[in-house]
Amino acid sequence: MNIEYPAQAPSLLADHAPLAQVAPFRAVAIGRPGVAIERKGDVTYLRSTEPLGPYPRRLMERLIHWAQVKPDQTFVARRDATGQWQYITYSQMLERVRSIAQHLMGFELSQERPLVILSGNDLEHLQLACAAMYCGIAYCPVSPAYSTVSRDFEKLRHIISTLEPGLVFAAEGDTYARAIEAVVAADTPVLLTTGGLSERAHMFFDELLGQTQCADADAAFEAVQPSTIAKFLFTSGSTRLPKAVITTQQMLCANQQMLSQTFPEFTLEPPLLVDWLPWNHTFGGSHNVGIVLYNGGSYYIDDGKPTAQHFAETLRNLGEISPTAYLTVPKGWEELASALETDSQLRERFFARMKLFFFAGAGLSQSVWNRLEKVATEHCGERIQIMASLGMTETAPSCTFTTGPLSVAGYIGLPAPGCEVKMVPMDGKLEVRFRGPHVMPGYWRSPEQTAQAFDEEGFYRTGDAVRFADPDSPHLGLMFDGRIAEDFKLSSGGFVSVGPLRARVIAQGAPYIHDVVVTGPDRKHIGLLIFPRPVEIRQLAGVESGASLREAVSSATVKQWLLQLIDGLNGAATGVATRVDWAALLDEPASLDRGELTDKGSINQRAVMSHRAEKIEALYAGSDPDRQLASLR
Repeated sequence: MNIEYPAQAPSLLADHAPLAQVAPFRAVAIGRPGVAIERKGDVTYLRSTEPLGPYPRRLMERLIHWAQVKPDQTFVARRDATGQWQYITYSQMLERVRSIAQHLMGFELSQERPLVILSGNDLEHLQLACAAMYCGIAYCPVSPAYSTVSRDFEKLRHIISTLEPGLVFAAEGDTYARAIEAVVAADTPVLLTTGGLSERAHMFFDELLGQTQCADADAAFEAVQPSTIAKFLFTSGSTRLPKAVITTQQMLCANQQMLSQTFPEFTLEPPLLVDWLPWNHTFGGSHNVGIVLYNGGSYYIDDGKPTAQHFAETLRNLGEISPTAYLTVPKGWEELASALETDSQLRERFFARMKLFFFAGAGLSQSVWNRLEKVATEHCGERIQIMASLGMTETAPSCTFTTGPLSVAGYIGLPAPGCEVKMVPMDGKLEVRFRGPHVMPGYWRSPEQTAQAFDEEGFYRTGDAVRFADPDSPHLGLMFDGRIAEDFKLSSGGFVSVGPLRARVIAQGAPYIHDVVVTGPDRKHIGLLIFPRPVEIRQLAGVESGASLREAVSSATVKQWLLQLIDGLNGAATGVATRVDWAALLDEPASLDRGELTDKGSINQRAVMSHRAEKIEALYAGSDPDRQLASLR
């Protein structure tokens, strides 16, 4: 059966009716394509009724276009050491990109010998990335944490051995020297912005500028094809060692066209972003940089991040620059909501040109969602549309967008133009799979993992579960339903859906919980390993800010709070598969080296359970003093 639904279908979910009765949304142009739904047995297919429009065969065509159309507009800016903004216009960027690309040609780089970038977001990083893509050289931005936080460099060593780079770049020689000496082969050229390396020869970034004879680079640009590898992005969080995702020119261009049709606002008013999201991840590096470049906007590099130590820098930047859209992860929205609620000057600047909020990386809690709507309504007299999508590194990244009629946490919406969605029964849930020009051809030098990643029809297997927002009205779109690999069965056969339970724990335990691991595979009961937020849990305990985390989590006040949390969770439990038997607050943070923590700050559930198996055994046995039992067992 194949049914096409209109783009403007009314909501049939009574629970969400109040959303239509509050303040109106600020005007913003968002595509509202219809959806075609086809069922074959127990498998469901969805696709947009709007076809994907034409897109360039290589991303740097957009740089050339804007350098011609508006040469003097700022493309990218970043504060220097004195706090002053340093700007690069579109014409300046193209000039620099051609010069750098000409020099890169001399290193005999290729997809077999790519450029590897060890350091984070800065002007030199972006120039190198654009230059590599201009002349068809693959590059790979690596998480800086693998060089600066890790002690054993295991992930960095894996990346370097997988890619075999022909050139390595790091912004500060002094900061990255230890990692380079430990991991990068002695005969691999190294490029720096500042500092030095005492044990090996190196070049400096400025040596790549000023080249005016760029015939080789220009010829290489003409030879770039849609199938040319633009970059490698390494996954994180789901496995011990990350996988290298092949990201082609076509993937980047097709996904940007999907975004352009989903958000025509970006065409009407080119986006101005103030953004901290790391470029070694697809959200920051492919999605956010891409929408600016594709639509001729401006990108302000934010050296802050949503942590206690660095969020002040983000607020400083947002206090000066009014973005047209703001895109961040849920943790960023939580911190920003608190700041907006208390700072009138920040509200004035932040909402001056704002058209769109966007989050990805994890689900935004309904409580933070409501706070954002409240502060926007009180300041503007209207709400700002909060948008989300489901995407991943393997899909460059976006596949579905919340363009349907609902506006609620957990909603992931409808397929983007050009993306085919397949829903397949899997372990009691519906796994979502994707096919389209934005999907990767595979993992680099990993044929077995590539074969496992695709089904018999060529759909990418995500491992994510979805469900219809309303089974009786499938045209309303999809809700996220957790990660299938995280779910498990109790010894009784009860099936534990980890994602929804984890989200409920974090929401009800706010603001004291950073993350939680749900335990219980093949056991009788569910347990919770809780990673607290150190600052907040110390405040709850009433101890000094410098007190040990052990002192805080052991306090009577915190233990009583934890008991109330468990009992509150169990008040909504429907059986053993949703009922928490015990919980424990951990005083040892998740480890990046052990794979418990990804560089995005998310928790790898399986790695935590593996490395803390002895503690989990003690907690189930009742011999660990950190265990807090539910009141009624």
